[in-house]
Amino acid sequence: MHRRIIAPGALAASLLLAIPASAADYEPGAPGIGDPYYPAYGNGGYDVSHYDLRLKYQPETDKLEGTATLLATTTQDLSRFNLDFLLDVSEVRVNGAKASFKTSGEHELEVTPKTPLPKGTPVTVVVRYSGVPSSKSAYGFTSWHRTPDGGVGANEPEAAWWWFPSNDHPLDKATYDVSVAVPDGSQAVSNGTLQSTSSRAGWTRYNWRSNKPQATYLATLAVGKFDITTGKSESGIPIVNAYSKDLGDNYGAARASIERTGEVADWLTEYFGPYPFNALGGYVPNTAETGYALETQTRPFYSPRQFANGTNVSVVVHELAHQWYGNLVSVAGWKDIWVNEGFARYAQWLWSEHEGEGTAQELADYVYASVAADDPFWKVRPGDPGPENQFHLAVYDRGALALQALRNEIGDEDFFAILKGWPKEHAHGNATVGDFVKYAERISDRPLAALFDTWLYQPSKPSAPAAREASIAPLAGKTPVQPKSWKKIAATNGVHDHEHAHENGNGNGNEHEHEHEKGHEDGH
Repeated sequence: MHRRIIAPGALAASLLLAIPASAADYEPGAPGIGDPYYPAYGNGGYDVSHYDLRLKYQPETDKLEGTATLLATTTQDLSRFNLDFLLDVSEVRVNGAKASFKTSGEHELEVTPKTPLPKGTPVTVVVRYSGVPSSKSAYGFTSWHRTPDGGVGANEPEAAWWWFPSNDHPLDKATYDVSVAVPDGSQAVSNGTLQSTSSRAGWTRYNWRSNKPQATYLATLAVGKFDITTGKSESGIPIVNAYSKDLGDNYGAARASIERTGEVADWLTEYFGPYPFNALGGYVPNTAETGYALETQTRPFYSPRQFANGTNVSVVVHELAHQWYGNLVSVAGWKDIWVNEGFARYAQWLWSEHEGEGTAQELADYVYASVAADDPFWKVRPGDPGPENQFHLAVYDRGALALQALRNEIGDEDFFAILKGWPKEHAHGNATVGDFVKYAERISDRPLAALFDTWLYQPSKPSAPAAREASIAPLAGKTPVQPKSWKKIAATNGVHDHEHAHENGNGNGNEHEHEHEKGHEDGH
């Protein structure tokens, strides 16, 4: 028998650890996670590791009923905490005991557990709820899309509030089980892999699983009547695509584009490294009122309007590039949006090169030369654009231009090593623009702060000498010929006018838009 001898100091310390904090030491979790762009988004005091959503949805009435089980850990001594949510709640339980709750602000559900929660405690939160998502709005907009045959939750930077309670910020990623019962004849599409389906008494239940961390805005739900195709990419990733049966004239172009998902994902692995998830696909519901696409994890959402002018593989490239840049590595704060959008746009430039429709260099030269110095485009700083310009065309096009400037500065070998190494460096985590700059400096062994300042942070068009130094538009006074792919790439921009209309890119350059409190349509 071995006896452990405890020194008096260690004994005192261990006794202290056993004494719970007094009630006065417990404080409410913050109503926001601390993002300056969206101060009320996300919540403080806890971290979610898993969402289990058991739902029932009636397409005819848009009624959603659900029980959400959240597995979380407290990050402070917590007297109460918030969830981001809009539907009507009937009961909340915390670790099995009924908790009191009330709503506050535009989209907050305040939960007070029966007993306070010490820091580092595993917590199970069960929320029972119901409601009609399309009847709910916050800040003057809705992120729930009603369709003729059902409904869809898909938007950025927020979509979760309309269908499940959450800690709605990319800093708190989690795994998901989404189980949805719908009337026979309808289907429910979500992220990840379809684990099983079962039918009973006129209802069919679809059970989806996302087994890798996923940001809340990347979780999606679509219910409708779909034609579903399944297959595998050449690399063996299972693919599920879904097309609304009432897409009309856009049906053929949508399918001709999205059925190339496996091919495009395999091609992207050459640049970004192995595909990071165990499922692939895309879906096109009949959301007539929206024009955007969104990189919902493993299964992007595409508006039918993306295919109104024919096939659009470029938008598929963009959304699949986000599976690495945005989904595998997520923004630490919404100001870091360039590490999503600049890279997804640059992937479209690489695809243009692959298709023989214009090189990345030609596209960069064209962007630089064709936008006048006094255009508001150059006032937007992709490295920190501000919430009102978070999805401005400049974040995409000027953002991709910055990458071409980097490529020319450090050479292809280091540039492509960075493109592939960055997702691996921060896999399943979060990162900032500053983190990327430091990483690029480390890999290239060069100081790059001045280059990034010129191309990402100055609210003005980089000067001709700066452009020459970065080998952009070297022929002064000559506008380069518009690359063949330009109109296809511009077609993935926003579909309505904004204060800035880029040549041949009617609209604000956003894949994503909604009416925000700003009084005009911002996009995502």
